[in-house]
Amino acid sequence: MSEPERTFDITILGAGPGGYVAAIRAAQLGLRTAVVEMAPLPGGTCLHRGCIPTKALLRAAEVLEIARKAPAYGVKVLPAQLDLAATQRYKERVVLTNAKGVEYLLRKNGVTVLRGRGRLAGRGRVEVAPADGDPFVVSTRHTILATGSEIRGLPGIEFDGRRILHSDHALGLTEVPSSLAVLGAGAVGVEFASIFASFGAKVTIVEILPRLVPIEDAALGDELEKSFRKRGIESHVGTRVEGVIAGEKGVRIEASRDGRPVSIEAEALLVAVGRRPVTGDLGLEGTGVRLDRGFVETDGRMRTGEPGVYAIGDIVKTPALAHVASHEGIVAAEDAAGADPLPVDYDRIPSCTYCDPEVASVGLSEEEARRRGHDVAVGSFPFSAVGKARVLNDTRGFVKLVAERKHDRILGVHVVGPHATELIAEATAALSLDATVASLVHTVHAHPTLSEAIGEAALAAHGRSLHI
Repeated sequence: MSEPERTFDITILGAGPGGYVAAIRAAQLGLRTAVVEMAPLPGGTCLHRGCIPTKALLRAAEVLEIARKAPAYGVKVLPAQLDLAATQRYKERVVLTNAKGVEYLLRKNGVTVLRGRGRLAGRGRVEVAPADGDPFVVSTRHTILATGSEIRGLPGIEFDGRRILHSDHALGLTEVPSSLAVLGAGAVGVEFASIFASFGAKVTIVEILPRLVPIEDAALGDELEKSFRKRGIESHVGTRVEGVIAGEKGVRIEASRDGRPVSIEAEALLVAVGRRPVTGDLGLEGTGVRLDRGFVETDGRMRTGEPGVYAIGDIVKTPALAHVASHEGIVAAEDAAGADPLPVDYDRIPSCTYCDPEVASVGLSEEEARRRGHDVAVGSFPFSAVGKARVLNDTRGFVKLVAERKHDRILGVHVVGPHATELIAEATAALSLDATVASLVHTVHAHPTLSEAIGEAALAAHGRSLHI
């Protein structure tokens, strides 16, 4: 017998970082809220197969590198070795603890969790199909589509989980390959390259665009490639893959650069060329929801063309970042509740890549600022001139500040180096407050801290850096 129909003010399809945050915010605003999720625990790809487990492995890699470098601090340790099985257990504990925490938050806020796959079933109706039961329908005033994304492959390259891997495979490896080729130098590609280089693999990156982390300011990609080279990570940028041959002992990649052939051999190949939106079988046919190459079209408040239906996260053509999905979820929930939220300002979204060294940015790159017609002033400051970086024995990288010269307005801040993903928070706050370069100059940064590099970059933009 089918479950009886239920009635909600808002129903969210998907409990990833966009969906579960939207559900909590909607419940806080007094809406009777349901979230539809097929997985046993909430959190979505980010928590279970993306952000969190990857960062756990990156932390293990960081600890391993620190142990290897311990003699530089006058600390004697046994030769550092990786116990990958124990590392995997640590990763799973982190994931489970976080997932249980999200589950608790949903319960605490009175959100009803409907286990199954959801789809639109007519205006104001959502069908829920459990994995092991009959489908049932709920009535809802508002619906938020938050179904996320899935791994995208390339034609002619078939994943087998052994020689040709995607990120899910890489997260679950029980042995470190002796050599690993990584196809794609975005955040996923360079993070896994960093992890497995620390774990002992010979890593080679292949990227069709001219530099690593190609969506970042050009200076960051160049600096990262230089740092990777010193770590023994080989980079082939501006290189097009023509074919991949998987054999019993490994893979061979045939590629070309500037018309010249490039051949790369490795024990395994990780394909990290992006993800695609999950918008199939959502019942969108006959609705006002419009798709553009699989992405749902929305306005600034995440409203689709169908009354009462919103879309957030990776199914929208906005930055595919967990914190973007969360913020979009808040905007959608508040709009549904009549709270008149501000639209998301995508020029002020921080981007963080957790490789070694870390890369982070917010706002416009120098190239984008010039493309938009700004009269640009740039200030840079290296970590090699920062006392705290010397203490950490990590002086790689720099802070680069991009400003609009006439009104002194900060347009973007770009960081590559130690703890870049934490340092970017100050820059994000500065952009959110429409800060000027002068306001950063007059902000007192504690000494000794890495954040001094931000103040010095601001000074450099005014042509009066103190410590270089």
